[in-house]
Amino acid sequence: MATYLKNGISVEVAEKQDAKVRAVVENVLAQIEERGDAAVRDYSEQFDKWSPDSFRLNRAQIDACYGALDEQVIKDIDFAQQQVGNFARIQRASMRDVEEETLPGVVLGHKHIPMNSVGCYVPGGKYPLVASAHMSVVTAKVAGVKRVIACAPPFNGEPHPAIVVAMDMAGADEIYCLGGVQAVGAMAIGTETIAPVDMIVGPGNAFVAEAKRQLFGRVGIDLFAGPTETLVIADDSVDGELCAADLLGQAEHGPNSPAVLLTNSEQLAKDTMAEVERQLTVLPTAEVAGQAWAEYGQVILCESYEEMVAVADELASEHVQVMTKDPNYFLDNMSNYGALFLGPETNVSYGDKVIGTNHTLPTKKAARYTGGLWVGKFIKTCTYQRVTPEASVMVGEYCSRLCAVEGFAGHKEQADIRVRRYGGKTGEKS
Repeated sequence: MATYLKNGISVEVAEKQDAKVRAVVENVLAQIEERGDAAVRDYSEQFDKWSPDSFRLNRAQIDACYGALDEQVIKDIDFAQQQVGNFARIQRASMRDVEEETLPGVVLGHKHIPMNSVGCYVPGGKYPLVASAHMSVVTAKVAGVKRVIACAPPFNGEPHPAIVVAMDMAGADEIYCLGGVQAVGAMAIGTETIAPVDMIVGPGNAFVAEAKRQLFGRVGIDLFAGPTETLVIADDSVDGELCAADLLGQAEHGPNSPAVLLTNSEQLAKDTMAEVERQLTVLPTAEVAGQAWAEYGQVILCESYEEMVAVADELASEHVQVMTKDPNYFLDNMSNYGALFLGPETNVSYGDKVIGTNHTLPTKKAARYTGGLWVGKFIKTCTYQRVTPEASVMVGEYCSRLCAVEGFAGHKEQADIRVRRYGGKTGEKS
């Protein structure tokens, strides 16, 4: 039976915090719906102290961002985008249109159709998350989305050059320096100056995540994304220093980012907890990471790999770092996770920034029913059918009888009229 050597904040406390966020977001979205650009500007001034002549960046402003960056930074962005694009193309190639004759004269098929417009949100208030531009804009463009717009908040009172350059290099058609709920609302609802999109993607803080939740249905979303989560699954094949580094590396995302160690080694558990405290004395982001660890960190001791899999599937964590003697055991047996990082040689940061898999992943146990952002999220799989007259008669007879069972007279007549016409019984009543 699993033993909790360290536990985190209660569900009740977390739910109270969520309720406050919901109320704020509901009001902001209602104001954007009613007042459009004026509301967007008011909230940008209120939350970001930002009110430029235009939130959309022109070509000169974008080019100035290139000039503000070292050449190596631009090359590094390009490398990361090449990896993300390459893997997205591999994923796209796995999706094929189909058309098959399933019965004599019955042809069924589906086509993969890219969405027409997508809005990509790139967080940048606390940390300028340059990588989010790769994950959303690059992937949407590989999918074939015609219009991709991208929003990121100002950073230290101006557009962040690296985020803007990443958006531009990724292929964004419109770039806005606009953050938070006001950005998500403007893209989804539309204003006098921003045409609405069909889907919103990208991570963000609790307010951005709640805005996406409230807007879902009006537009599509990639997934419900809450605070970053990390689960480290480890045994005595690794040490506490490595485990602590991987826990704190994700805990620094925010003060409410869960970081969990799941192990079958009590010694490793104790070593990791001690090492976390040591690393917090030297980590530059210790104020944030330390709060996350104190309030949301967990250490869970299990007796076997089997029990570790059961607990991990119950947690359904966003990121799962597996550092065990047999990491493939978890690949073969786990079913609920956003992304797996197998072996001590890799880590969540590689996935977050550069290796090519997408870093927009499910949180709050959404991994039970969805994976993360990928090229297929930007594509609709739409079916079609065609039949010969002879096949219409054969299928129609089955359809007619089944419609009668359900009491759908109009449906039945749709089938019957074709049986009469194509079956050579013109004028007969069914």
